[in-house]
Amino acid sequence: MDGAWWPGSRDLPGEFSALTDGLDPRWGRITRIAVNPRNWPILPPRIFVNGHVVKVGWFTSELDPHSILLLSHAIDRRTLLVVPPETDESSAARLMHAASADTGPPMTATALLTAELVGRQGPEATAAEATEAAEAAADGAFLSYGRYQRSAVGTVEM
Repeated sequence: MDGAWWPGSRDLPGEFSALTDGLDPRWGRITRIAVNPRNWPILPPRIFVNGHVVKVGWFTSELDPHSILLLSHAIDRRTLLVVPPETDESSAARLMHAASADTGPPMTATALLTAELVGRQGPEATAAEATEAAEAAADGAFLSYGRYQRSAVGTVEM
């Protein structure tokens, strides 16, 4: 995991421009994006951002449903955790920090979301509750304790 992205909605064409605004100067022009379509209702074959075209690919079994793969000529490839838009601010901050930290063994995006869900339930969570949280994260149903209205379109931490 190379970082995290917290978009304001599940509208990939509408949110992606804000992401590339932050990443293009650091990683070079993003040329391709690969996503799992489970959490993105609209997937055009290409997105026009910042005066160039980004080709969009999708993979159902090869790519974690809670991550995106970015490709550019300068950095080759990077994987970002996609923090679900409905996530509350404190959970999103923890997830973004965990995705960009170089401590411990690498975790998949779904594993990070599952750990956050289980952690929010507290130490008294039963095995059944932990299993339910893991299944919810795997299904893309990362629930929050309320909606946090962000003024920015998305947030990136690397």
